[in-house]
Amino acid sequence: MWAASCLASCCAACACEACRSVAGSISRRSARIAYCGLFALSLVVSWGLREVAAPLMESLPWINHFHKTPDREWFQTDAVLRVSLGNFVFFTILAVIMIGIKNQKDPRDQLHHGGWMAKIVCWFIVVFLMFFVPNGIVSFYETISKFGSGLFLLVQVVLLLDFVHAWNENWVSKDEQFWYMALLIVSVVCYLATFSFTGVLFHWFTPSGHDCGLNTFFIVLTLILVFVFATVALHPKVNGSLLPASIISLYCTYLCYSGLSSEPRDYECNGLHNHSKVVSTGSLTLGLLTTVLSVVYSAVRAGSSTSLISPSTSPRAGSEKPLLPFDKLDEQEDKKTDEAKPVSYSYTFFHLIFSLASMYSAMLLTGWSTSVGESGKLIDVGWPSVWVRIVTGWATAALFIWSLVAPLIFPDREF
Repeated sequence: MWAASCLASCCAACACEACRSVAGSISRRSARIAYCGLFALSLVVSWGLREVAAPLMESLPWINHFHKTPDREWFQTDAVLRVSLGNFVFFTILAVIMIGIKNQKDPRDQLHHGGWMAKIVCWFIVVFLMFFVPNGIVSFYETISKFGSGLFLLVQVVLLLDFVHAWNENWVSKDEQFWYMALLIVSVVCYLATFSFTGVLFHWFTPSGHDCGLNTFFIVLTLILVFVFATVALHPKVNGSLLPASIISLYCTYLCYSGLSSEPRDYECNGLHNHSKVVSTGSLTLGLLTTVLSVVYSAVRAGSSTSLISPSTSPRAGSEKPLLPFDKLDEQEDKKTDEAKPVSYSYTFFHLIFSLASMYSAMLLTGWSTSVGESGKLIDVGWPSVWVRIVTGWATAALFIWSLVAPLIFPDREF
């Protein structure tokens, strides 16, 4: 027993020392990625507690205060929401603290980039305290998370538009036949995947013998938008490209599938009810992957001119210089001018992205179709998830078309 206690103490001491070393090695340049790592850690904790925390939570009287103990799934959902709530509170507090920072002489700039050991400890404390809040607060957070998730999906759309346009410009700028052929091949593959996916949607969500007019409307409208994207992109006055149009087409089709697959399991037009477990696992994995990629991309692109969170006063506005320069000369130049430089992006909006991503990840891990209430019952609310994702697809279409035609409407403005 004494040896085991000593071993445990040594392991704990080593873990603390490792955390201190990692936190101390985080530089100004790697702070953005460190925030992504902290967010990824929250996903791991949420996923882990969802699997193992239910028995412990059943024994907590301020959580399990019902006359009849709820099902295991209720406690799994509650655990995920409480971790998400802690993550949301942590990043929202940081967002509020960072309001109004203009230059790197502001003391809060050091808080944003440094103090990582203290921030990690604070994050753990905040998440831990969320397991002591009343169920009513968790239920309210679960409700507003649906709307926050919709906002995050819109941010995800803007990041995707930024990515596809940057990808297209990068390959076109090479002005070589090989890259033009690569653009064509990727575009054709995306369109083949889009049309194949559309056929699968018709097969799964418009079964014969049932009146599935709403599902048919969603799928047909998405298909019409696919043709509209290509038509607008190839218009002589627009001078666009098929690559962004094909990728956005595939993404809108995926959002249509994501929305239709969220329909209630007992809905007669949802043909996935017989494969719900496999589909839900695949959708969850893909959703979490796109969430992490969106958060990481938002950090990496924060300093570019096309980024959503880069203010107009940023020294990098109008420049394609990446957020994380790997050129040593660039790093040395930045160090020389560090004291007089304005901030390169909005710290507040940067943290708000993580706050919204926390809400969205909670919805993914809880399947959107459950609600934690004071009754201790899981309530089927699949239709809000359907409309959030379908409307996000329409917003994606509108934003993409606007990004193509806006330069024609406002030729004197830069987009």
